[in-house]
Amino acid sequence: MPWDWDELKKKQRSKGGGPPPQMDEVFTKFKGLRGKFPGLWIIIVIVVIIILASSSFYTIGVNEVGVVQRFGRYVRTTSPGLNFKLPWGIEKVTKVPVRLIKKEEFGLRTIRADVRTQYARAGAFLNEALMLTGDLNVAVVPWIVQYRIKDPYNYLFKVQNVNGTLRDLAEATMRLVVGDRSINEVISKRQEIADQAKVFLQKELDEAETGLYVVTIEMKKTNVPEPVQPSFNEVNQAVQEKERMIYQAREDYNKAIPAARGDAEKTIKSAEGYALDRVNRAKGDASRFLALYAEYTKARDVTRRRLYLETIKDIIPRLGNKYIIDEEQKNVLPLLNLMTGKEAEK
Repeated sequence: MPWDWDELKKKQRSKGGGPPPQMDEVFTKFKGLRGKFPGLWIIIVIVVIIILASSSFYTIGVNEVGVVQRFGRYVRTTSPGLNFKLPWGIEKVTKVPVRLIKKEEFGLRTIRADVRTQYARAGAFLNEALMLTGDLNVAVVPWIVQYRIKDPYNYLFKVQNVNGTLRDLAEATMRLVVGDRSINEVISKRQEIADQAKVFLQKELDEAETGLYVVTIEMKKTNVPEPVQPSFNEVNQAVQEKERMIYQAREDYNKAIPAARGDAEKTIKSAEGYALDRVNRAKGDASRFLALYAEYTKARDVTRRRLYLETIKDIIPRLGNKYIIDEEQKNVLPLLNLMTGKEAEK
């Protein structure tokens, strides 16, 4: 059926409706307002200038740098202090805290940092800390990675999820280092493991262009899982007992062997001294005999008599009582009775 346009317009006017105003009607009304308020344009211009000025100046803190993008493209990095950029919509500034030390925790979470730091319950993040050692034992290795941003450009634009990448690389690196060591080394050489892991992790972060610098890796208390701790303690006690017995045996060895070597050396030196003394005495006696023989050959009678007298002089004092008997004496009994007292008892 045909539409009754006049009737429709009447209904719209009665309901307060009607067609939207045209553009020329809007400009006409605006011109009327300008005539009534002549300073409106000045106010609008001032507001625009304030907005542009406030978006052109910015301040960078002492621990930050500013990364400036122009229509989304990186153009420069600004240093701390008051800086200028193009207004909002053209250039954008992202403040990056390059001197702020951040941390990522593995196998534990800090609930409250204080004099006595509180951590989440031990088994909440056990999967991050469980690792297989080089001797096929399972160890619980919690650790903390402290890092900071060293390259703001790589940090913002080269990697989409920097923190996720850091956690993945840190976990892979720690498992690699722990996998090359025994369970005893993992427990007793934590600082050595942390230093090695830091070097490997920094290399991986640089290759991934994350823009991060690893300040330090802190190893927390490492141990074996709770179900196997009693057995592990028994093994450690047995190993310690074995080492104690070995050290004791070495101590006894170090006491006995040097003493025996000293006695042997003493005996050898004594024998060498005795042999040297005997040889020297023999050489001296031979030299003395040769000297006497040389003098003897010069005057045999005189030398023979002198030797005889010297020998008698040396022997006679050793003979004790001496009795000189005349060859014509027939009976010596009266002389034998001369022994008296104590000499007769002897």
